[in-house]
Amino acid sequence: MNAFTKFFLFLLFYSAIQPFSFAQTGVGKVRTVKHNNNTVLFSNTNADVQLEFCTDGIIRIRTSWNREFEENEPWMVSRYDWPGTDVEIAEEDDQFVLKTAKLILKVQKRPFQLDIYDTAGNILSSEDVEGIKGGFSRGNTVGSTKKLFPGEHFFGFGERMDVLDRRGKEVTLNVGRGLGRPHIVGAYNVLEANYSPVPFFMSTKGYGIFFHTAWPTTWDMGSGSDKAYSFRAENGELDYYFMYGPDFPSILDKYTSVTGKSPLLPYFGLGLHVGTYSGGTWGHEALTSDHYPVALVKKFRELNIPLDILHLDSTWRIFGKNGGSGATTFEWRETFKNPEAMFDSLYAQNLNMVGLHVRPRFDNGNKLNLLDQAREKGHTYPENGNPGEFVNFFDPESVDWWWENGAMRVAGIGAMFFKTDEGSAFGRKANESNKTGPKGENVKKLHNVFPIAYARAPYEKFAELNNMRGMNHTREGYAGIQRYPFIFAGDWPSEWQYFEPVIKAGLNIGLSGVGYWAHCMGGFEHDADPELYIRWTQFGLMSSVAHLFGMDHPTYKEPWNYGEEALNIFRKYTKLRYSLLPYLYSNAYEMYTKGIPLMRALVLHYQNDPNVYNITDQYLLGESLMVCPVTTKGARTRVVYLPEGNWTDFRTGETYTGKQYLNVVCPLDEMPIFVKQGAIIPSQKAVNYIGEETIDTINLDIYPHETSSFDLYDDDGTSTDYQKGEYAITHISSIRNEKTVAINIKTPKGKYKVPKRSYKVSVHIDKKPASVETNGKKSPVQYDEEKKVLTVLPDVKSNRDIRIIIK
Repeated sequence: MNAFTKFFLFLLFYSAIQPFSFAQTGVGKVRTVKHNNNTVLFSNTNADVQLEFCTDGIIRIRTSWNREFEENEPWMVSRYDWPGTDVEIAEEDDQFVLKTAKLILKVQKRPFQLDIYDTAGNILSSEDVEGIKGGFSRGNTVGSTKKLFPGEHFFGFGERMDVLDRRGKEVTLNVGRGLGRPHIVGAYNVLEANYSPVPFFMSTKGYGIFFHTAWPTTWDMGSGSDKAYSFRAENGELDYYFMYGPDFPSILDKYTSVTGKSPLLPYFGLGLHVGTYSGGTWGHEALTSDHYPVALVKKFRELNIPLDILHLDSTWRIFGKNGGSGATTFEWRETFKNPEAMFDSLYAQNLNMVGLHVRPRFDNGNKLNLLDQAREKGHTYPENGNPGEFVNFFDPESVDWWWENGAMRVAGIGAMFFKTDEGSAFGRKANESNKTGPKGENVKKLHNVFPIAYARAPYEKFAELNNMRGMNHTREGYAGIQRYPFIFAGDWPSEWQYFEPVIKAGLNIGLSGVGYWAHCMGGFEHDADPELYIRWTQFGLMSSVAHLFGMDHPTYKEPWNYGEEALNIFRKYTKLRYSLLPYLYSNAYEMYTKGIPLMRALVLHYQNDPNVYNITDQYLLGESLMVCPVTTKGARTRVVYLPEGNWTDFRTGETYTGKQYLNVVCPLDEMPIFVKQGAIIPSQKAVNYIGEETIDTINLDIYPHETSSFDLYDDDGTSTDYQKGEYAITHISSIRNEKTVAINIKTPKGKYKVPKRSYKVSVHIDKKPASVETNGKKSPVQYDEEKKVLTVLPDVKSNRDIRIIIK
């Protein structure tokens, strides 16, 4: 072999292993700069880069190789009209320096390179990498490369079930779950599960990046090199937002300022949700009836298990002639003799909402031909040049037609929300059939945002019809889905191997701006052994949304089917959840205002503690309760990690210092829960359904530690008036020093008039105090030596400030 042949083969080999670098085009050198209000445009030799300063801590960075920028889209981002922010620009020999009140940007001229610092001069993000710096293009692919710093870790990326900390990992984000059968190698693949990906991450360096694209994206967070990370999309514009924290809650606040805050669910939406196949899951459809849901709710009531919301899953309707089980006819199965009377009977048992499962395709039934009608009128999305089956949820007129001619057939007789299933089937093979729906580049671009349009339609329509806050129950989502709550984790089998990955999914999606999240507690498919059922439902009842549902015939995850012990434990934790509703609702309001999820991975509040980076079986529910599910079969102890601070065992009352691992006892009827010192936790009597009785006493469990506070939130629980300021805040504070504990309960402040109520104050302190005064008068001392709890019953109602001094 001569030298020329060797060289030619070397080139072939090198081009085969380096295809990406050969065809990449960078931004080039800076030629001109234009500054217009809060926008700075750099025209470079290969591409234009536009920096839009949305706020002093949010920058939108767009790069176009054809020098045109795309129109703003309405699905992912909810806000584009940012007020102007002051930007100082200075030119130096080799760079431009741009300054806001929180950030310093340095733009190198030759070639263009963007580095971002905080105002103290600490580097946050850099494009100082080998090869092409920053933005790049390769064919239709666009992306960006950034420097990977030592000790930098990444969190977010949506509802992922594989890992929490993404440093050193690569992932592709595209809505769907694993394909292929049998499910065990396809859909039941925690590595591929992608029900609700979100192209957003937060870095422990103190910033976040939201890649504003609907195209499938790939993120290499250092899998191939410990020097750089990159993200790229298959097509479209390179458009991303840089958000400065530096703490994770501040980053989430900024991300949800861009993509939208999660509105409040109705108050009863924080109660128990139950799904049912009405007596007959797939293959047993003949056993369904309109009596089964009524009897089901009656049994919950008889067994004194709180319940507020029911949904009927897919077997309420006949499966159509064209799409089978994968489409919606809006025609009741013949076994449902009188659906309207069924709804009446359900609401007569004091359910607050009843909903139905739907899919996004129209179908023809035995009596209704909605598919034919929708196609004729142009309300389905085209498939391969022909009228399709999917409702065109991107088109308002098609949404109106779907609502008036399909949805209102059930909404008009009692359905109050939908479970919008199979949003991933638009442009991708469906789980329930071999159909793939529409294809093409435009469909590929719309695939990821289809679940948002799909969830938005019933959310808004039902809110208007019901004259109350909307609620939608959906499986798939993408950036912005938090505006149409809520998401559930999908159809994971009742097996121990899937239990912790489901917890992981909830933690990851919470770190991605989605705060209302549920799962099928106990697992969805297959029979659960009673121990797994107990452990999973303990976790589920302390999740952000408590949702019980299974397709295993005939048990259906109903608690009485798993033995007396399981039934009692289920009832115990359901009542615990209902007692904590004031705490959960107040934290839900914080989610609405700040974007902080109800269920929080420990890293959200302890981002500088590497010990929490891979903890996937503990989380904070709200800011003060740390929940530790037991995910190992047969375990009667488990190891927990206590972050910085002091923590009190919720069950025993014993207090431990943080920054340590602890082995705790966890009998089958107990899931370890720890309370953060300084916590103020409001609770109430556990009712059987929201609205059963007026709550006239709020319990306050206070764990005094230095200075702490809690804002107890109240509104009417159902309307959207809270968005107009119709709410009230009761500020509660605790100050502890060496001699005293001072507790202040202020009168409610705000436009909403809180009914007069009493307080029961339980103060967790180590010894009986010498004296207790309430508003200057001595109070009787009630101290439990065993539980180490002081109980104070102020004789002052909530219409006056209350001050308790404990000495």
